[in-house]
Amino acid sequence: MFVGVSLQPLLALIAGILILIFPRVLNYIIGIYLIVYGILGFVH
Repeated sequence: MFVGVSLQPLLALIAGILILIFPRVLNYIIGIYLIVYGILGFVH
């Protein structure tokens, strides 16, 4: 049985958790998220 999970909400959830744990890495998390989001936009 395969459970499909959309990638964007999963990335947002992981980024939110990391921001809460490590607030100083906020800029890196946002930058990586935007890069991944942009690449996925081009791929699809």
